[in-house]
Amino acid sequence: MTNEFQVVYHNIDQTEAISEAVQKRIDKLERYCDHIINGRVVLDSPHNNHHKGRVYSVTLEIHTPELEVRVNQDQHDNHAHEDLYIAIRDAFNVAERQFKSIDKKHRATPLHQEIEGMTPDVDPAAKEVLDEEEVMEEINSEAAA
Repeated sequence: MTNEFQVVYHNIDQTEAISEAVQKRIDKLERYCDHIINGRVVLDSPHNNHHKGRVYSVTLEIHTPELEVRVNQDQHDNHAHEDLYIAIRDAFNVAERQFKSIDKKHRATPLHQEIEGMTPDVDPAAKEVLDEEEVMEEINSEAAA
């Protein structure tokens, strides 16, 4: 149900491969949150005179009806982020973890309470077996006393 994701490139040439990698991660993110309204992905290669290699940063802003998730992977000391695809992966992994965490916190009722509150449909034959087992337990407990 994604309406729109805007991908912004700063100091990076836009290529089909990069766009495809970002879109693949957006599609995967929709598995964890199916009610995303819109989002923004900013891919940046800041000018760092004190670094030999280019360290990429990825910023995500994802809007849903309930909340807004922001991820800023701006790690100049992380040499793994000298690869843009790893920086993209790491940023989207953080967003996925946030959506999973939020989903756990905001469930209407915990799963075990839903199960306890349910009244299972027991067919009469099974009910008779249950009754017989209860009777046998009572007889055994009285005999032991």
